[in-house]
Amino acid sequence: QVQLVESGGGLVQPGGSLRLSCAASGFTLDYSAIGWFRQAPGKEREGVSCISRGDGNTYSADSVKGRFTISRDNAKNTVYLQMNSLKPEDTAVYYCALFYTSSYCNLSPLSYNYWGQGTQVTVSS
Repeated sequence: QVQLVESGGGLVQPGGSLRLSCAASGFTLDYSAIGWFRQAPGKEREGVSCISRGDGNTYSADSVKGRFTISRDNAKNTVYLQMNSLKPEDTAVYYCALFYTSSYCNLSPLSYNYWGQGTQVTVSS
C-alpha cells in the first residue's frame, strides 16, 4: 500500500528556513518520480519542485528557483524539500506526491497518482 507522510511544516519568519520531509512506503523511492506541491487558500494547487528516478533530475518552479532544493535519501525512503529565504507568499499547505506511472517528473498536479495529507507552512512576522 502506497503511503506518503509529510512533516516539518510550521511557522517561520520571512527570510527563515524550513526542511520538509516526505516519508514514503509501499514502493521503492529510487525507482519513482516524486513532486512537492503547495496550495494556498483560494488558489489552485501548484507544482513547486520534483525529482525523477535514476539520475534524479530535478525541476523547480520559477518562483522558488535558487531558494528551494529537492533531494532524496533512498536508504531512508524519504524525499526532502529544503526551503530557504522564505517569503510570506510561500505560505501554503505543502504536499508530496508520487507519479507512479512515470520515471520522469513534472510539475503538473494532474500527473500524480498518490498524495500525502499535507503539512502547513506559514511565513509571517
